[in-house]
Amino acid sequence: QVQLVESGGGLVQPGGSLRLSCAASRSSFIFNAIGWYRQAPGKQREWVAGITSGGSRNYADSVKGRFTISRDKAKNTVYLDMNSLKPEDTAVYYCNTMPATSVYWGQGTQVTVSS
Repeated sequence: QVQLVESGGGLVQPGGSLRLSCAASRSSFIFNAIGWYRQAPGKQREWVAGITSGGSRNYADSVKGRFTISRDKAKNTVYLDMNSLKPEDTAVYYCNTMPATSVYWGQGTQVTVSS
């Protein structure tokens, strides 16, 4: 079964940047529509950004203009570049198919934006 592994989270000050990575255990899998999701403490998980199999990109309004999703097929990896981070971006970030499939949820990577 394919596994998706997220990495790249950490503690960053407001206004800072991070790059998250989502690596797939099977090379062809990353060609599917892939999304980034996040879950803040006490809140439901929400969709943040997505890239379709054709390369179209979409973003939640809350991150539009600050986050960029991209895909490196050679590395079987989808990235989420996050700039101008805000405290409200603090959450555990996950990648999954789009729409999400329950079996592909991984451990996620923690992003904390705080001074």
